[in-house]
Amino acid sequence: MKNEKYKVLVVEDEPLIFEGIKLHLNNSNFSNVVSALDYEEALDLLKTFSPDITILDINLSSHNDGIQIAEYINTHCTMPFIYLTSYSDKITLERAKATAPAGFIVKPFNKKTLLASLEIAMNNFQQQQHIPALSRAKINRELTDQLSNREFEILQLLYDGKSNKEIGQLLFIAMNTVKRHVTNIYFKLDVKTRTEAIALVRKRML
Repeated sequence: MKNEKYKVLVVEDEPLIFEGIKLHLNNSNFSNVVSALDYEEALDLLKTFSPDITILDINLSSHNDGIQIAEYINTHCTMPFIYLTSYSDKITLERAKATAPAGFIVKPFNKKTLLASLEIAMNNFQQQQHIPALSRAKINRELTDQLSNREFEILQLLYDGKSNKEIGQLLFIAMNTVKRHVTNIYFKLDVKTRTEAIALVRKRML
């Protein structure tokens, strides 16, 4: 990662904050930086600049906020994004968490925090891109009670980091149905948490 250079899109409507970010990233692997002030500019640059990672201010002054840009990224792009935030109400933070960001940076922040957040986000993203596709046969090989098609589908989404709410939306099923399937998956895998389930899957895929 040391020799790789990344393109960064910063969606920030306060020019002074953007200039501070740009200064922090100077002479780093993330020095190729462009800015967008609002939703429309951000979408245009996502298409024309093709960033490797995006930094989003949650609370933009325009009609559309950073969370709506994140939702667009999740639907149309393949890249990590990080939120900038100073303070937000609980509902806004829940909306932000539902988009599965690669991280949060709290204002004010320093160069070390910014660079560390970007490096961790890119490293995790690149590792995820190299994870082999899950094989139901490999997962079921040592199970007494094997996973159904639907359970395996949900396990894949858990493995991809999706929340129960996101799984319900993607599969068009109720939250209680998702929870029931997740409980059955944990029972069949003989685990108690999502972390344990993912660790077991990784072990089986080796």
